[in-house]
Amino acid sequence: MDDITLPKAVENFVAATNAHDANALAAVFADGGVVRDDGTTYAGEAEIREWIQGHLINPKIVITPTSFAGDRLVAYGDGEFPGGPLSFAFVFGIKDDQVTDLAIDPV
Repeated sequence: MDDITLPKAVENFVAATNAHDANALAAVFADGGVVRDDGTTYAGEAEIREWIQGHLINPKIVITPTSFAGDRLVAYGDGEFPGGPLSFAFVFGIKDDQVTDLAIDPV
């Protein structure tokens, strides 16, 4: 990842995910943030915290970035889930170093 330059919000998202720090992850998101993952939309702090716990913290996800261009991070996600590691595209909306919108899809 040393040769991949990430915006601060994305860098914070990856670091907090890999540290399994739910509070730091929640702090990455702006008020009114939205996450779209696994066919479900999570809007607002309570739903995003639920998504963080169920999709990132409990399965102990570790993200290994492979590329970043525009607003799209491609990374391997590994953890305690079947079939890993898997490659995902994370498409970020960012404002003032916070994530306003995040869409995650398998690659």
